[in-house]
Amino acid sequence: MDHLKAKLEELNIGNIVENEPLKNHTTWKIGGPAKLFFEPFSIEGLQKAIKEIVNANVTWFVIGRGSNLLVSDKGINGVVIKLGEDLAHLEEEGEVIRVGAGYSLIKLATIISKKGLSGLEFAGGIPGTVGGAVFMNAGAHGSDISHILRRAHVLLPDGTFTWYSNEEMNFSYRTSRLQKERGICLEAEFQLKAGDKEKITKEMQKNKDYRRESQPWKSPTCGSVFRNPLPQHAGKLIEDAGLKGFSIGDAQISEMHANFIVNKGNATAQNVLDLINHVQQTIYIKFGVKMETEVELVGETSIK
Repeated sequence: MDHLKAKLEELNIGNIVENEPLKNHTTWKIGGPAKLFFEPFSIEGLQKAIKEIVNANVTWFVIGRGSNLLVSDKGINGVVIKLGEDLAHLEEEGEVIRVGAGYSLIKLATIISKKGLSGLEFAGGIPGTVGGAVFMNAGAHGSDISHILRRAHVLLPDGTFTWYSNEEMNFSYRTSRLQKERGICLEAEFQLKAGDKEKITKEMQKNKDYRRESQPWKSPTCGSVFRNPLPQHAGKLIEDAGLKGFSIGDAQISEMHANFIVNKGNATAQNVLDLINHVQQTIYIKFGVKMETEVELVGETSIK
């Protein structure tokens, strides 16, 4: 690892920190240290870094704003790559926009709605970055990324670039190709539609307000914890099981929305895992429904 750090520093392609606490980079404010924390200055710099990391046979993981993520208390014994402001460009050409993976999804939805372009209204309250949204096929209010993505620019582990079309991304509910095959979303091209600016802005703001009023965004949380076992809804099942407000350590099922777990101050990843396990067992016993997590578990974590 020391040799890899020295090589990355020599290339001068990004900021590098050793043993960086990942709780500082997740919306849950949970997570142990990353052995190496790397934030590239550019796509080209990231390409060079991936080649060095893969050649060194070192574990690597990519984050954006750290939503929808539960990092082990032991952290990650490898390289954590953060796609930040240096990969947050925005280009517009008519009804098509190209956006860097590090761009805030909420910020993008707000800016685009004010320009009178429709398609991103559903994202008005979704935390995270464009890259993370593509990875997870993020969605809300009856729409998701698969409805608007034309293609995704992806860096493969061998250091080559490719563009995946919408069809090639193999989207399904909260799922994409990138969850099954290694690759880093660098940019996304979205196909939007021109419309009435006032109507689009109003719809986007309504979605944003709905999230603020119904979900606990003032507390550290990752977003929705469980996938909806359609046609049922995770939050409703958890609430019907009487689990709202149930706590393990400082991890608590939100009293505002039961599909959210909040960090009341010093929650650990293990507290959250134990709470997830308790919910899964309770729901299965009461309703015979298997609850699958939407949140991504990273590092030495496991669901019993």
